[in-house]
Amino acid sequence: MPLLAAGALRSPFKRPSAGADFPRTRLVLPGLRVDLARLAAYERVCGFPTGEDALPVTYPHVLGFPLAMSLMSGPDFPLPLLGLVHTSIEITRYRELAATGTYELSVRVDGLAPHRRGTEAAVVTELRVGEDVVWESVSTYLARHRTEAAGQGRESGREPEPEAHEPLPGVDEWRLAGDIGRRYAAASGDRNPIHLYPLTARLFGFRRAIAHGMWTAARCLAAHGTPQAVLVRAEFRAPVLLPGTVTYAANGERFELCGADRVHVSGGVYPLT
Repeated sequence: MPLLAAGALRSPFKRPSAGADFPRTRLVLPGLRVDLARLAAYERVCGFPTGEDALPVTYPHVLGFPLAMSLMSGPDFPLPLLGLVHTSIEITRYRELAATGTYELSVRVDGLAPHRRGTEAAVVTELRVGEDVVWESVSTYLARHRTEAAGQGRESGREPEPEAHEPLPGVDEWRLAGDIGRRYAAASGDRNPIHLYPLTARLFGFRRAIAHGMWTAARCLAAHGTPQAVLVRAEFRAPVLLPGTVTYAANGERFELCGADRVHVSGGVYPLT
């Protein structure tokens, strides 16, 4: 919360641009041990099995979130923290990760890129055992602002045209309670007010609280399952309002989380060979 408050206070003074300088700092947390009680709470709210000596594929993102917030709320990060949207994540897990292991965690900003709706920042998180990277992710965060590319079509920005395919078959329907955001916040530490209560979400233009993007991805992956060595991609395409009802759909490697008239999350699970 202090990092969020600091980032919020600095946000009005930021002037986002793809050509802006960004922090080259690599924040490192050595000797990391997982809090097993907090891990169990995360597993319960996301639908992963509990009690196993293995980290869910998305959990290192949670471990790295405080370091990412430190970078993105700092005075040298050029994008305003308020309104920053998590647009995608790509995760590579090279082997199963023991919940009782000891790790080194690092986070860095990899760069900025133009987007037809503003500027995107790429944030890289790595988990190491000794010298070996055992898990890594690249998250993209979008700061929306007026650009020269606005109104010129998708060719002018970084955002790709969504891959066209037939709708995936529905597998399950999930009724989401209004407190999902608060429960995930307690387990993950991500207490962005847009996820907590209708009143705090309205301050940022949402009719109701919205689910965390990383909760929607984790819930889908808990349902889909992942091999030990895996590449996971997820794109957050539309917010999920809470409470609400969504459909989990999947076919082979691909999965989606859909509402009545839109796809909220799309992604894939690809075994490493």
